[in-house]
Amino acid sequence: MSWSGLDPIVERYHHALDAFVRGDPALQEELFSSQDDVTLANPLGPPARGRDQIEQTMERAASLLREGEPNRFERVTAYAGTDLAYMVEIERTRAKVGGSGDMLPVSLRVTTVFRKEDGQWKVAHRHADPITSPRTIDTIVDIDQS
Repeated sequence: MSWSGLDPIVERYHHALDAFVRGDPALQEELFSSQDDVTLANPLGPPARGRDQIEQTMERAASLLREGEPNRFERVTAYAGTDLAYMVEIERTRAKVGGSGDMLPVSLRVTTVFRKEDGQWKVAHRHADPITSPRTIDTIVDIDQS
């Protein structure tokens, strides 16, 4: 399958992320699978598994964002098979984060896995973290475990 067959779902996904940085997780939630193995690893906590945990995680994260500008998406790579596809992107936006009254830059390295379910593409996994530039090795040390 060519990637172009996923263009409509990716467009919806990107539109939902624009709403997310304005504090609205509803469009994003609609795109996620309802299967038990669906996962979300966002930068604010441990991975969430299953629809209930994912919705709670999204609602918490979205509640910490407001007035976000539309995201810019920098595609790193993408692949589409018959029933499974993935893409790696850098997402960049500006938003009011937490209690800040200032618009702050937010950049995330994101891997999204899509799975075809009942003829529709759904998000089966999303992993996002703030690592968008080289870091030193000491940044991976878990000081809570040392």
